[in-house]
Amino acid sequence: MSLLAPAALGQAIGLREISDATKECIDCHKKSSRGIYQQWGDSKHFRANVGCFECHTAQRDEPDAFKHYGQTIAILVTPGDCARCHSKEVEEFAGSHHSKAGRILGSLDNVLAEVVEGNKGMKTMGFPGGVSAAAVNGCWQCHGSQVKVLAGGKLDPATYPNSGIGRINPDGTEGSCNACHTRHDFSVAQARHPDTCGKCHLGPDHPQKEIYEESKHGINFFSKIDKMNLDSPKWVVGEDYWAAPTCATCHMSATPQQDVTHDVGMRISWNNRPVMSIRPEVSDAKMGLPGADVPWQVRRENMRDVCLNCHEEQWVDNFYVQYDALIELYNTKFAAPGKALMAAAKPLRKQVAFGNKIDWVWFELWHHEGRRARHGAAMMAPDYTHWHGTYEIAQTFYTEFVPELEELIEKGRESGESAQIEAAEKLESLLHEVLNSDDHKWFVGKMDPAEAAARKKAASEFKNRYKGK
Repeated sequence: MSLLAPAALGQAIGLREISDATKECIDCHKKSSRGIYQQWGDSKHFRANVGCFECHTAQRDEPDAFKHYGQTIAILVTPGDCARCHSKEVEEFAGSHHSKAGRILGSLDNVLAEVVEGNKGMKTMGFPGGVSAAAVNGCWQCHGSQVKVLAGGKLDPATYPNSGIGRINPDGTEGSCNACHTRHDFSVAQARHPDTCGKCHLGPDHPQKEIYEESKHGINFFSKIDKMNLDSPKWVVGEDYWAAPTCATCHMSATPQQDVTHDVGMRISWNNRPVMSIRPEVSDAKMGLPGADVPWQVRRENMRDVCLNCHEEQWVDNFYVQYDALIELYNTKFAAPGKALMAAAKPLRKQVAFGNKIDWVWFELWHHEGRRARHGAAMMAPDYTHWHGTYEIAQTFYTEFVPELEELIEKGRESGESAQIEAAEKLESLLHEVLNSDDHKWFVGKMDPAEAAARKKAASEFKNRYKGK
């Protein structure tokens, strides 16, 4: 059934009346699934006469289609289904990194859950050889599973239930709209609330939810939530609310100059996910996304437009000077030399991912601590930028990473194998170069005399300032 059938033409929004097919669904499900029925009853879909059948209807040749009381339906509602009414939103979402989150399957992160943390003890019809319960219950629930269809349209329990935002669906689409718009009420107010983003964006490697709560933005939001007007159909910052921004405000929602976007990368000027921060159009190009043609300067102007609804121009420009400086610090002092040192150490390490202590040390340095510092600066959370960020990066670099490199060098020298000895000498030379550079020479007792004098003067002033107090 098309939602643009003649009966719908001329209506303000939605269908003229609830379809006969949906009425049949309601007759049963308001008894057997009262919670779902009530959630739908609270939704705008209900007011638009869009019901069960309009969303769950399927063609006979769809992989997950099955016969249900005379109708052909599918349990999964995919972005392809939502596009029948929300084509613009789905097109934007399909071009975003969110929709590609399921591509983590097979990545280094997933190796952790599938091999290092897990085993193949969870056996299902879709995975007769077994799959890791750590991946199923962890990684896949945020990033998305690859949904496997069994006989009769049933879905393999290792892959469903799953509302991961990059879920790989049987119809070939990527994503799950209900990752943010929880079925069956599809509340826009809920999608605008930072707690919704916090389902996935929290924890040691990407604690945006906790960072937001620490920031002035989060403090304002939670103290003035009654002024946020989250249910407003329009919800334009500076017009419908001005108490605080949420995640949606900055990354998706409308301003007086911009429409809503479902591509969350269109206002981001650094991609802080990799070992080294890169510009977003670079990562978009690697993934074949349309954002490859949108330079970071355009995206930054998009975000500046959001900021300028509450802040004046100098404030916004100066923030970006601070933010860019932190990214440059991390990239040049720790990420670039760390990558080079790990590459030089490769011949001296066991060639098994996470088979060496230094693999874990380096992973946590960039994947946890490095991300926290960068995300903290991006969202103005000083504690995450420093104590959970740059402090822990430095501590790990100097007290764990460097000693592990030195141990590899020593073992390589003592191995008696010419290739190992040569690799050890190359690594030692590079480590010497790094530690004697301006960024690290303090660690080997070679601080510049002028800097040492300035440090001594500052320490003396500090003591005098608090003398007798």
